[in-house]
Amino acid sequence: MSVASFPNARHPLSRHAAYFLAAATIGLALFASGTPSPLYGTYSQLWGFDAVVLTLVYATYAFGVLATLLLAGRLSDEVGRRPVLIIAMATLAIVTVPFMLADSVIWLFVARGIQGLATGLALSAASAALLDLHPNRDPVSVSLANGVASTIGMGAGVMISAAIVEFLPAPRVLPYVLLAILFLGFLVVAWRLKEPVEVAPDARFRLTPQRPYVPQVARRPFMLASLAVLSSWSIGGLFLSLGPELSAIVYKSDAHLVSGLAVFMLAAAGAISQLLFGRWAPWRGAVVGSLALAAGMGMIVAAAATTSAVLFTLGAIVTGAGFGTAFLGGLRSLSSAIPPEHRAATMSAFYLVAYGSLSIPAVIAGFVVEPLGVRETFEIFGSAIILVALLVTAEAWRQRPRARLRTGELSAQPG
Repeated sequence: MSVASFPNARHPLSRHAAYFLAAATIGLALFASGTPSPLYGTYSQLWGFDAVVLTLVYATYAFGVLATLLLAGRLSDEVGRRPVLIIAMATLAIVTVPFMLADSVIWLFVARGIQGLATGLALSAASAALLDLHPNRDPVSVSLANGVASTIGMGAGVMISAAIVEFLPAPRVLPYVLLAILFLGFLVVAWRLKEPVEVAPDARFRLTPQRPYVPQVARRPFMLASLAVLSSWSIGGLFLSLGPELSAIVYKSDAHLVSGLAVFMLAAAGAISQLLFGRWAPWRGAVVGSLALAAGMGMIVAAAATTSAVLFTLGAIVTGAGFGTAFLGGLRSLSSAIPPEHRAATMSAFYLVAYGSLSIPAVIAGFVVEPLGVRETFEIFGSAIILVALLVTAEAWRQRPRARLRTGELSAQPG
């Protein structure tokens, strides 16, 4: 398939509107990823599967994202951002249909797998487009937009879906009707996107296995960003997969809104912290954010052990604030170091780490939760996340600028 199959936009979006589209696409992709979460309990009761199968359904989505990043992570560098976004939006709109029609767990596996594949395309192209489209090419603003869109999307997807399931009829259909409408709207807008990168006239779509690539100049910032996303997104995976069960235990309620509350608090605190501290130096954001993340996760571990609703609420808010600040600090250090010709490839490598962090711990937790229980699983995995957060703190501190006087002038040397 050739890029020529996609005619140019007749009434292209302004640069500001195109930038907003790229950021909103990231948010919508994460919104869609969280939409099925409040329904998993319903699916489990209807079709009689256990926590292991539930975790595998969840992991199918994340592994679909990983597969796309490995096969097509650099695709938008080669064929352009616009055609990749159009294909991703169309696929994400179409895949809402099997979700609506699902009458067995097999449908969930298929739908989540396709959703993951399309999400990988959307995230790699949209993240690269943000860097292309910002009026001043400001990596600070780009990272802030990416981080806020990701966290708001993740929390809103779970909470809005939970509200629909709790209060409206046809709970297994209406959340996906909303998704279909949103993705179709984004598809229409994506057609009006003017291609922000130069593409060879004979460029073609090719899916070939690609080794994740990070240019030499960006490898140290990539290490910090990877550690930050490992600690923060592994918390997201743990909350998306087992958070509803722990919420039901500590709040002593099985209402869908209550089950989604933990993810929402985590994401809302993360978005607010990014807006408040988004202009901090990247190393400072990673250090302070990771320390807050470790402290908040300690509260959640204690809440799991004591079933304290107060500790759990405080822990979710503090963890979310640390989550957002640490994630943004690592992402900012990376965004400012990526050469333009390697944007999609590097961001794909970053999201490869992110979705590995989101999926692998959740899958392991799903297998562990049956013999150990939800509270004990949170205690074990929460303690591991605390250790990773402290590693991020140490690495970020090492990378801080160190000022020293040389021949009467102040110069900054990397730590």
